[in-house]
Amino acid sequence: MDTSRLIYLHGLESDSNSGKARQFREWFPGMLTPDFKGSFEERMRQLEPILADKSDWRIIGSSFGGLMGTVHTLNHATQVRKLILLAPALTLPPLASRSDLEPVSVPTILIHGTRDEVVPLEPIREIAQRLFTNLTYHIVEDDHRLHKTLHEMDWETMLA
Repeated sequence: MDTSRLIYLHGLESDSNSGKARQFREWFPGMLTPDFKGSFEERMRQLEPILADKSDWRIIGSSFGGLMGTVHTLNHATQVRKLILLAPALTLPPLASRSDLEPVSVPTILIHGTRDEVVPLEPIREIAQRLFTNLTYHIVEDDHRLHKTLHEMDWETMLA
């Protein structure tokens, strides 16, 4: 697998040294795990140049990073080969108040824990089902951080 087109987008209060980012780099050497700072808009301005001139991206977004990955995919679906969302914060702006977004057919996998106390399960499912026409939804016995689940998933297959 070409890991140069594989990127992990961390959550709001996280960075490229988080447990998930380190684990993904270990499993997929060459995977991009950039740091993002600031507001949503500032983070998107940091992300766009990284993804800009390439396609065939496999994006993994966790929580706030899942929101970033979703918005990028909705705006640039032809650049994204696969989107994997880990307890994505889809109820936050700019998605929360938008009902005018066109759904995309990018293969999308959403993983969400039943014990997530940060991002609510049902509203996320409803939003994801509205935005992605090729959605696989996994509800797992885990909390928001999905640490247990991270080690149980077959990432090679999911990212293929």
